[in-house]
Amino acid sequence: MSKIGTDHLARQAVVYVRQSTADQVAHNLESKRRQYALVERARQLGWADVEVIDDDLGRSGSGVARPGFERLLAGICEGRVGSVVSIEASRLARNGRDWHTLLEFCGLVGTLIVDEDGVYDPRHPNDRLLLGMKGTMSEMELSILRQRSHEALRQKTRRGELFMTVAIGYVRSGRDQIEQDPDRRIQDAIDLVFAKFDEMRSVRQVHLWLRQEQISLPAAVYGPDGRSIRWKLPVYNTVLHILQNPIYAGAYVFGRTGSRTVIEDGRKRVIQGTAKATGRLGCFDPRPS
Repeated sequence: MSKIGTDHLARQAVVYVRQSTADQVAHNLESKRRQYALVERARQLGWADVEVIDDDLGRSGSGVARPGFERLLAGICEGRVGSVVSIEASRLARNGRDWHTLLEFCGLVGTLIVDEDGVYDPRHPNDRLLLGMKGTMSEMELSILRQRSHEALRQKTRRGELFMTVAIGYVRSGRDQIEQDPDRRIQDAIDLVFAKFDEMRSVRQVHLWLRQEQISLPAAVYGPDGRSIRWKLPVYNTVLHILQNPIYAGAYVFGRTGSRTVIEDGRKRVIQGTAKATGRLGCFDPRPS
């Protein structure tokens, strides 16, 4: 007996499209095609009115604000949604709060959940149990993957091989190595900043002198083609960051800043760049031999 009734078909089917990161959006095109192709699956199941919600492309499903997911819940609560369609049901949410909220709302108004494996009715105990298990397993999978990724980063850090970004004046010479940028203009600009600071003993005075003399400093710009150098008149923080960067003293430093999680409007918000009391420090010589 089909779980899809005339009441479900009288409402619209919503295809929820999501990928967790901007990199996936740019490069994992096959996943995106598969998700948009679910429109045809919904029509084959009998829905004439199919809406696609793709506001959350490039957003994690682990608890951060997702406008597309909020719009989906609003549509369910208003009784406009007969089914929610996704590649895999548990991908709708990767944290227990959102997942069980979705199941509760769908059960209250009689909205079906459809994925590539089947059709689920959250009002039926067996389907509710299966969906609950899918959500729990998905949340555990995400936790394990995150733990493995963080441990791999820590191992590279202990060897002094993890470079998230490369400071101005250095370039990558291999997958896990850096060396001085061969551009003499860049080298001379960095040397000038340190020479003037040694003379003036003030970051502000160095900044004012560079602006007065109309001397530009190199800045890294990241775009679709990778990293490039742009020359511009420095602001105060540019000079400060150069003078405070340990790499120019031949030191490898990692872990001085981290992330902090807070709750805002019932959602978690991750604040990056929070200073830590101590960091991991290892010394090495960044200059080429």
